[in-house]
Amino acid sequence: MDLWANLAVGFEAALTWSNLLYCLIGVTLGTLVGVLPGLGPVATIAMLLPITYGLSPAEALIMLAGIYYGAQYGGSTTAILVNLPGESSSVVTCLDGHAMARQGRAGVALGIAAIGSFVAGSLAILLVAAASTPLAEFALSFGPADYFSLMLLGLVAAVVLAQGDLLKALAMALLGLLLGLVGVDVNSGEERFTFGLPQLADGISFVVISMGIFGIGEIIANLERDESRSPLSRQLGRLLPTRDDYRRAWKPVLRGAGLGSLLGILPGGGAMLSSFASYLVEKRLARDPERFGQGAIEGVAGPEAANNAGAQTSFIPLLVMGLPSNAVMALMVGAMMIHGIVPGPQVMGERPELFWGLIVSMWVGNVLLLLLNLPLVGIWVRLLAVPYRLLYPAILLFCCIGVYSVNNSLFDVLLTVLFGLLGYLLIKLRCEPAPLLLGFILGPLMEEHLRRAMLLSRGDPSVFVTRPLSLTLLLTLGLVLILCLPRLRATRQAAFSED
Repeated sequence: MDLWANLAVGFEAALTWSNLLYCLIGVTLGTLVGVLPGLGPVATIAMLLPITYGLSPAEALIMLAGIYYGAQYGGSTTAILVNLPGESSSVVTCLDGHAMARQGRAGVALGIAAIGSFVAGSLAILLVAAASTPLAEFALSFGPADYFSLMLLGLVAAVVLAQGDLLKALAMALLGLLLGLVGVDVNSGEERFTFGLPQLADGISFVVISMGIFGIGEIIANLERDESRSPLSRQLGRLLPTRDDYRRAWKPVLRGAGLGSLLGILPGGGAMLSSFASYLVEKRLARDPERFGQGAIEGVAGPEAANNAGAQTSFIPLLVMGLPSNAVMALMVGAMMIHGIVPGPQVMGERPELFWGLIVSMWVGNVLLLLLNLPLVGIWVRLLAVPYRLLYPAILLFCCIGVYSVNNSLFDVLLTVLFGLLGYLLIKLRCEPAPLLLGFILGPLMEEHLRRAMLLSRGDPSVFVTRPLSLTLLLTLGLVLILCLPRLRATRQAAFSED
């Protein structure tokens, strides 16, 4: 089946009324959490996981995906108007976007951010559609040893690319691996790390750990922060850029789309890494780099295009290999498992309407976002005046009801609160929780493939280096570790200097 036939299957699935409705709900929620600082797509998706039990797999994945890439659009609104990034990938947009707003060009900045995001997102979706079939066919040749090496490489790369202290990111990944091993061993039937609690025999629920660390933990941390916001009182002005603005912006948009599409595939990459890289590239290529930070439209167009392209292509490892490249994709893996779908290349053959429907829905969602963000920008601006103290009680209640509804277990609610306190502690210690979630998802999968590889090789560990693909992945892993040694040394020196 060629690409156009696959896309026809996707359009037929994505354009049903129910899928269109949940796509609209997803991108609207995504824009909302992007506009309101302190929420974010990770916490929102974690809180909405229990709701997806009552939806079909396609409806659930389309809605959750819409929240993720919709947040990239919404984050630019807050960054430009308030100089406060609603999403981490919009940090760079503050530099020139808010400067344009102070010059009376807030509408133009919002317009070029929305148009650039749409163009880059559309190009990235075409890349996802074109690359999925050959990559899935290649993935079918993977054996257990190859999968284990690939997952190990992905986990280490995510740790290396994580923000902040490298040692803390490594510790978070190891903690996630340990939490993923809690429960009854499938092979021996022995309980592991349950501390005699029968409620932990089936392991820790993915909903519990994600909602606790990313939902309740973020809420507690946000209550400490100053919520004073001062959106510009002046009029937004015209939303459509001038011809000169387009002339300056079209090349940064295309470069941002290409750069974001490539970096989005990397483990730990995604939208944030793409936006920073695009800003640095545009500043280096500019004839007059001193304009950057003073309201250069290239400093808005490039990063906004890159972060949306990175958000779209981060679905490639998930859809093709079943591997999460960041925390949001880990939540998507959890959503697929909730609906009994084993992530991996077999989904394309077994559930083509789900696979291609999700890809096409991302383009439909980008069209809806363009319609939502330009005409309705005044509504999003008014939402900035909502105090956070009015939001968090409803969010907490929603979290508790959602967790309880999964297994009708009060123990799960208490465990979620404990993980919420752990999430708050991690934030105070400046430990990024994303590697923990990736380790929690990948840990059981790595154990399964490790045991299967050792069983097929009759206990011979050389199978990991005798298979060419596994050996290549392990050599790549070694190269990544060598490249990150300078950063590790700098981290240790900084730690010793503080002591």
